[in-house]
Amino acid sequence: MKNHPILLLDCTLRDGGYYNSWDFSRDLIDKYLNAMHAAGVDIVELGLRSLKNEGFKGACAFTTDGFIRSLDVPQDMKVSVMVNAVELLSESGTLETCLELLFPEPASSSPVSVVRIACHVHEFSNALPASRWLKERGFTVGFNLMQIADRAQCEIEQLSLEASKWPLDTLYFADSMGSMNPLQVAEVIGWLRTHWDGPLGIHTHDNMGMALQNTLRSIEEGVTWVDATVTGMGRGPGNAKTECLALEVADKRSTPCNMVPLMALVQQTFLPMQHKCGWGSNTYYYLAGKYGIHPTYIQEMMSDSRYSEEDILAVIARLRIEGGKKFSFNALDDARNFYQGPARGTWQPAEAIKGREVLLLGTGPGVANHQKAIEAYIQKTKPYVIALNTQSLISANLIDACVACHPVRLLADCDAHTKLPQPLITPSTMLPQEVRKALTGKVLLDFGLKVELESFDFKDSYAVIPTSLVIAYALAVAASGKASLISLAGFDGYKSDDPRNQEMNKLFKLYSESLNATPLTAITPTRYDITVKSVYAFV
Repeated sequence: MKNHPILLLDCTLRDGGYYNSWDFSRDLIDKYLNAMHAAGVDIVELGLRSLKNEGFKGACAFTTDGFIRSLDVPQDMKVSVMVNAVELLSESGTLETCLELLFPEPASSSPVSVVRIACHVHEFSNALPASRWLKERGFTVGFNLMQIADRAQCEIEQLSLEASKWPLDTLYFADSMGSMNPLQVAEVIGWLRTHWDGPLGIHTHDNMGMALQNTLRSIEEGVTWVDATVTGMGRGPGNAKTECLALEVADKRSTPCNMVPLMALVQQTFLPMQHKCGWGSNTYYYLAGKYGIHPTYIQEMMSDSRYSEEDILAVIARLRIEGGKKFSFNALDDARNFYQGPARGTWQPAEAIKGREVLLLGTGPGVANHQKAIEAYIQKTKPYVIALNTQSLISANLIDACVACHPVRLLADCDAHTKLPQPLITPSTMLPQEVRKALTGKVLLDFGLKVELESFDFKDSYAVIPTSLVIAYALAVAASGKASLISLAGFDGYKSDDPRNQEMNKLFKLYSESLNATPLTAITPTRYDITVKSVYAFV
């Protein structure tokens, strides 16, 4: 600690760039640099240094010397850039060739003084020679080991031995999954110290809300390079917050820390940006950290309106079993397949509803607001009444069946379903075993399904639907049963600017344009683009 004072490195423009393609405005960067200097930040990592040029990315994706020179960087603040080891080890050129392209100037003339190389464990040995090349040109060099939390003691000690053979200035480890706790952090530091006696650094993720605590514990254990980002801005749940860590570091160093420019920047710029982009920990990221699932799975699902809350939880449960440490779009698609085997069912809805009106009861306030009229409507027109999930405001003797299809929602509601008197329409033979077991004793009407984007197709005992939302399944039940009309009550919709409203309108449009679709009519108020009539006209 005496030989290596604590160094605070802010990497907002690098780690946060995953949300805005590294396209930060000059005005923001100027205010950011001023705020970092006032808060006592020692090093600012202004972005990546990359050879890849695919799709538009802003200046902080390349962070060239020319770009940095155009900025007003405080004289006593060091500038860092990060390189991904995978680029250095590409087949397109040798490691030295890549480095020459990435760093055309030595540190003596470049505005960059610190270079950090991010690498996975399997890349570490082959990437380490880059440290010698960079050191010979005068750069301070750090290596960031990613996804180290699940490595065995012998592996981590071997990594520390390899690092000790090369001229690194600091050896970082990253809690990439945000799954570590302070005791595990201390343990990993001890293992790295087996052979590495130089400065250590840590980069924490906040999946489980432990980023700051883990960083502070690492300082207690002798780590002297610590990372943070403004408001924690970074992929998924983000990182330790600079506005918190700066105060802690200043206290430990007994140095001044002017937080006014930073807090103004947070309020005026970063909080609105966070509201728009959505970084920060939540229950989904917490579960991902707990089960060692790559946070990009959560980030992708949360940004895709096709994924409901039940979908995200179901994917997490699947990845927990099958493994999700490495992100893959194929793995995400596979995990979203919640139903087992080919589409099949044993119940044909036409037996109950052919030629009849079907009334679907949603969960919107329209049911409670017009309950008496809806009950009178049912008594007069005698439709086949299907309640979505566990909707139970309407008198039980007026409901013919309930409908539910999502495994996660079914598990959550199984107790309620077993207490309801109506049979349950569900793809029972295609559900996971634990769901079927939870519904033991319940009368099940087995109607199968297959999820296929942009598709509705109605068969006798199963249907193809575009989403696992229960409304899509209920519409398919009615259409497959050859109902004469589908009436909707309690489908109020969302505010016009809510993306869920657009998604539901898209779903209703896709259904209505499908072959053999039964016509739709809402009989209570709705914001959706469907025909509306008043329930009061019928009673």
